[in-house]
Amino acid sequence: MKRLLESFCRYVKIETTSDEESTTYPSTSIQLELSKLLRDELKALGLDDVEMSEFGIVTATIPATNGREDGPVIAWLAHVDTSPEFTAHNVVPVIHKGYDGKDIILPNDTSRIIKVDECPDLAACKGKTVITTDGTTLLGADDKSGCAVIMETATRLLEDISIPHGRIRICFTCDEEIGHGVDKVDLEQLGADVAYTLDGEGQGSIETETFSADGAVITVTGVNTHPGYAKDKMVNAIRILADFIARMPGEGMSPETTNGRQGFMHPYVIEGGVHEAKVRVLLRDFETAKLSDQAKTLNDIASTLGAEHPRASIKVNIQKQYRNMGEGLAKEPRAAAIAQAAMRAIGIEPKMEIIRGGTDGSRLTELGLPTPNLATGMHNFHSPLEWACLEEMETGVKLLIELAKGWGKE
Repeated sequence: MKRLLESFCRYVKIETTSDEESTTYPSTSIQLELSKLLRDELKALGLDDVEMSEFGIVTATIPATNGREDGPVIAWLAHVDTSPEFTAHNVVPVIHKGYDGKDIILPNDTSRIIKVDECPDLAACKGKTVITTDGTTLLGADDKSGCAVIMETATRLLEDISIPHGRIRICFTCDEEIGHGVDKVDLEQLGADVAYTLDGEGQGSIETETFSADGAVITVTGVNTHPGYAKDKMVNAIRILADFIARMPGEGMSPETTNGRQGFMHPYVIEGGVHEAKVRVLLRDFETAKLSDQAKTLNDIASTLGAEHPRASIKVNIQKQYRNMGEGLAKEPRAAAIAQAAMRAIGIEPKMEIIRGGTDGSRLTELGLPTPNLATGMHNFHSPLEWACLEEMETGVKLLIELAKGWGKE
């Protein structure tokens, strides 16, 4: 596990924040640094078909062992980017070997504390190796734990050719955190029959459903003028936008008041001034049809406010993001079944779960490549309270080896 830990820490120190305002792919050039490192590490393993596309997509193949060349081709995917919701500049991973089971005070911002009573999974990691931030950045375990797990598994399979398996494709993507992870993935070039994203929380979970997701941007354009002489002239876009947000449904329709299979509408970024102000809103539900209802709610609020403020412009722009993977996975039941068998082979009863979010697998499944999501030891992601467990990452490696063996029998 020493090599696995070293790889993980090496990856998280590379800043790879994506940017949803960007119009390029990848959205930030800094992501390419990690893509290049992964490419070079795969080449160093001796793989002869390693490629990095102009978009930073890295692919490679672990060759099949003798007699397994004609079986199904599986792919393992992880993404290099980290969430733009919190800074990942100068990440300092803090390693807690033999974790004592107590609250963890983060050293460079002691006001930030990972509390056991708020993180039940943390208590279960007593005595294990826990990796946290120093309190000033997120950690980036989402999804650099997935990158590390895939790289370590590839290394072990190449070191021990006695492990029987078919052909395995590796793929590292960019911009997953902003909903564009597979925009530039060439499925024909990938050449897989089934895939798995390594992008899940904790250990033992196999996730076969995600939210269906759209994104909305509400832009209010007002009229600015000198505030000392603004009577009957100024139209303050900030006030109108604040009113818009206040009219959005709260209880039972916000992330902080929903769980399980409940959807939500989540304003998460607001910016602007008197002349123009905008808010970004996540629209999420496990039933795709309900996204239309959410969009209607936003448009109805815009119409009502527009009538109240005829000199203002209020525009609602909805963009499709990803769709629930459940329907697509139903067409290839082996994807989940073989993962369940692999989990049991390493002594863990699998937990079949839904994701209150999305992964690259959401889009891949929609495009015809069945792609469940597997756990990789990450916790509290998108936050300076993020942490990961080395032993849970090691479980992810063992799972992938059994998964390779299971598909090798097909």
